[in-house]
Amino acid sequence: MAEAGRRAALLLRAALYHRVRAFFAERGVLEVETPILSEAGNTEPNIESFTAAFNGPVQARPGPRWLRTSPEYPLKRLLAAGVGDCYELGRVFRNGEAGRRHNPEFTMLEWYRVGWDHLALIEETVALVQAALGLVDRAATVRSVTYRQLFVDALALDPFTASIDDLGVPLAGFGIRGEGLTRDDWLDLLITHRIQPAFAPDAITVVRDWPASQCALARIRPGAPPVAERFELYLGQQELANGYHELTDPAEQRARFEQDHARRRARGQFEPPIDERLLAVLDDLPPCAGVALGVERLLMALAGTDDIRDVLAFAFADA
Repeated sequence: MAEAGRRAALLLRAALYHRVRAFFAERGVLEVETPILSEAGNTEPNIESFTAAFNGPVQARPGPRWLRTSPEYPLKRLLAAGVGDCYELGRVFRNGEAGRRHNPEFTMLEWYRVGWDHLALIEETVALVQAALGLVDRAATVRSVTYRQLFVDALALDPFTASIDDLGVPLAGFGIRGEGLTRDDWLDLLITHRIQPAFAPDAITVVRDWPASQCALARIRPGAPPVAERFELYLGQQELANGYHELTDPAEQRARFEQDHARRRARGQFEPPIDERLLAVLDDLPPCAGVALGVERLLMALAGTDDIRDVLAFAFADA
């Protein structure tokens, strides 16, 4: 990167951090810092973690530590301890994710609102993104749509009732080999290959109420069909944020972690330790909603680039 471009990227990042901190200070949301290394890992099968070896004294519990893929678990432990509304702006790490849109080390903004559901948090997330766009004298239109309506409008398909064969038809020209792909895999491919590329460049698109099978850490709302109280926010074609009306049931959360392990075993993947500290306090987690936002993705949108290296001081290959 040329020095002038590097300096411009650093100035934009600094301005964004200032805007984010002012945004939350005005709203009474506390900035916190949580550990980057943990004895527990992320069980999500599609996310791989980095590990580090700790060789300290016995009383400090030597052994492997996991670099966090998000600050979610310790933030929830703070919420359970009564800290209240809080956010963290810090580095996270995901192994194997490198390219024009991914860097193994990146910055995540994650925050939680006590007593809120995902619908209230959508409004605040949109407001934050609009505030960030103001740094470059831009604004965006906003569209909020359910997952089901998104598919109906874009592809004339009902994602909850269409057969897997029907889901594959709009992807026929992409040369995708379907062996081993689940229904959720096909749905994800339809979003990334057919739906997301059509999002308008100066529009915020919020997609809410996802299939219950894609609930991650979200509550499931009963209905026909049941849906996960989850949302994703896109700015143009960039996926920026993923939010939930948070699950507070430790038994259900343990079952989901164990389901992740089962999927990892089936794929021949390593099974990271489950975060028992989180499960131990989940009964005390107040009703809340939380969201994680990729800072580099937002910076890319602000800078008008589709290459993450343009918004980093040093890319992974140069670190």
